[in-house]
Amino acid sequence: MNQRLMKVARPAGLTKALLYARVSSKEQDKEGFSIPAQCKLLRDYAQQQRFDIAQEFVDVETAKTTGRTNFTEMVKYLRKHPGIQIVLVEKTDRLYRNLKDWVTLDELDVEIHLAKEGVILSRDSRSSEKFMHGIKVLMAKNYIDNLSEEARKGQMEKAEQGIWPTKAPLGYINTTGKDGRKVIEPHPELAPVVTQLFERYATGRYSLKSLAKAAHGEGLIYPKSGNPVPVSTVHMILRNRLYTGLFQWNGKLHQGKHEPLVSIELWERVQGVLTGRNAVPTHPIGKEFAFTGLMTCTECGCAIVAEIKKSKYVYYHCTGHTNKGRGGYGDCRAKYVREEVLDQTFANLLDRLHFDEEILEWVKAALLASHADERREHEQAIHRCQVEYKRLEDRLHAMYLDKLDGRIDNAFYDRMSAQWRTEQTRLLREIERHGSAEESYMEDGIRLLELARNASRLFAKQPAHEKNRLLNLVLSNCKWDKGEVHAIFRQPFDLLAETVVAGAAMGAQQAALSTESPVWLGNLDSNQD
Repeated sequence: MNQRLMKVARPAGLTKALLYARVSSKEQDKEGFSIPAQCKLLRDYAQQQRFDIAQEFVDVETAKTTGRTNFTEMVKYLRKHPGIQIVLVEKTDRLYRNLKDWVTLDELDVEIHLAKEGVILSRDSRSSEKFMHGIKVLMAKNYIDNLSEEARKGQMEKAEQGIWPTKAPLGYINTTGKDGRKVIEPHPELAPVVTQLFERYATGRYSLKSLAKAAHGEGLIYPKSGNPVPVSTVHMILRNRLYTGLFQWNGKLHQGKHEPLVSIELWERVQGVLTGRNAVPTHPIGKEFAFTGLMTCTECGCAIVAEIKKSKYVYYHCTGHTNKGRGGYGDCRAKYVREEVLDQTFANLLDRLHFDEEILEWVKAALLASHADERREHEQAIHRCQVEYKRLEDRLHAMYLDKLDGRIDNAFYDRMSAQWRTEQTRLLREIERHGSAEESYMEDGIRLLELARNASRLFAKQPAHEKNRLLNLVLSNCKWDKGEVHAIFRQPFDLLAETVVAGAAMGAQQAALSTESPVWLGNLDSNQD
């Protein structure tokens, strides 16, 4: 048993705890592959640690599905029963679907027992343990993203064929075409209302607010809820090119096969009216700035924008929109800062993430050791797919012999063989998917570490859009305070920054060897005292 687990002091009686288990697909649950094994492991663990399981929560759904019913119920239960502060789960990627889940549980200040990983996480956990846990959370998210790659490929294929690949916007409905494929068609009641939206706004006599009010009278509501469509959604409809028969997907323009609701000429007239109502751009169209969209003003909450002065100098300032009604822009808008100053500010922030080669190698070794379970599960999933593929192949062979012997007719053979061949194709994709996800799981974790370690150096060499992308990945809640920038690191980069600062204060050797303040423990096990 892990040394750190043995040293956790418990009261004489049983301590209440919650059990949480999850599988990433309904197919896994049907096969009995994961949920029973997780629950057995956690019940045995609870018995060893003298825990009384007050409630069990199990989710069986794809990890990308919006909202996990029983995870949400578990969070509600913890809030309603503050006396229960322990959650038992098999391992990191069973508990978290994304970073928001992590933050939610962190705010509840619960003690999380990752039974298979041999780790207990609480407010008193060491910086190294918290950081390693944060890396695993990000790796779990990357794994989920990899598993959804097949769905994204399918959507891209549909877009290339001119088929809108996702939920229909207002004015259209999702339906099944003659060829059996999911397509969109004009909504019988809402389509004319949407067309009239464009026609009215193109006259220039309507504000967005008055247009929305008029459309509500014509029946522009959400079909499911019956609620009127807000002004912001009306604006989005007017900007959406899909209503012309064209649509953008992943930055590429496609000619759709759906019926357009407005002409291209009418849509372009509407864009002209919308642009005329907006403020005049303060920079040339198409010019990219590194720090737009990153910061908001602490005084008024408005966005920080860039502006070119004397045709070559880039300055940033607050838009000050909320101060317009008070007869001016206020002090927050009066402060302008050169882009070079902000560039150095953000570079200094990223420099706080840098750590030496020794720490990088230690974390790599720890990640490799923790990856054994994920690798084994991928191998088992691939084996199940291979077994099922072979079973279908045997069925096809037997059915072919039955056809030759006259026991089944050609129509039945053609129908069933097509169905089973389709299933075999799906299984081959599953095998490839698990293989590529297993390989990229570790690679993404290592790349994440190397990105953090070299963030400052990489930042200096990147064009504007890449700088913006890097800062969005690493930083959160960037605030502009009259020209001064304040930002915090996203998890787990915040833990890494704290660790680097502590290590620098103690000195490189003391940071690796000290037992009094074990921020980084070199080659020692992260749970060792």
